[in-house]
Amino acid sequence: MFQHDEFSFRPPVAGDGPAVSRLIGSCPPLDPNSAYCNLLQCTHFADCCVLAEQDGQIGGWVSGYRPPSEPDALFIWQVAVAPQARGRGLAGEMINRILARFPPGSITHVITTITADNPASWALFEGLARQWSTPLTRSAMFDRDTHFAGAHATEWLARIGPLPR
Repeated sequence: MFQHDEFSFRPPVAGDGPAVSRLIGSCPPLDPNSAYCNLLQCTHFADCCVLAEQDGQIGGWVSGYRPPSEPDALFIWQVAVAPQARGRGLAGEMINRILARFPPGSITHVITTITADNPASWALFEGLARQWSTPLTRSAMFDRDTHFAGAHATEWLARIGPLPR
């Protein structure tokens, strides 16, 4: 059983790819990215990703990146927490750990997309907005019919900010 206060946090490396893939696979409704995609996240985007680890086991993963069109934002791509590590604030702690890597003021907003039927993700990001005392706005980003040809629910953009310095 994972204990929140006993986690270590670190950027991923290429060798973490298979474990990241397994963790994501254990966290529906997350989209199971290809192994290659996870390797790119663990290498090219490692500065915007974090692993929570305990005794050599990965209990949490957050992937993100800074959009080229909005370099002062951090886009959170996926948040995965092992079932036995949930309910302890680990997801929020991982996002805060990523933000702490950047100079104050260099990231002004945290953004992500969430489907309407994902209450856990909404709760996480609404909780972060409260923690940071800043607003969260919602707008449709990728429409079910227009962008997914009816095969996937609409992805809503959640935008938190401006972040406190």
